[in-house]
Amino acid sequence: MFRLATILYAMIATTLAGSLIVAALVMGYDTWMQLIIAACFGAVFAVPASFFVAQAIVSNKK
Repeated sequence: MFRLATILYAMIATTLAGSLIVAALVMGYDTWMQLIIAACFGAVFAVPASFFVAQAIVSNKK
């Protein structure tokens, strides 16, 4: 399951980071530091999300 989660992390992290950067830009936070913080939050929140998705995929596989 760990291998699947790491593969999913690559996709989920880029999606979350990109979405949070777009949300930050829409809200008017347009400095480099605020955009980097938004991207870091996306990368951090993608860790548990990828494990939850991998667990759901493995449990439905049976």
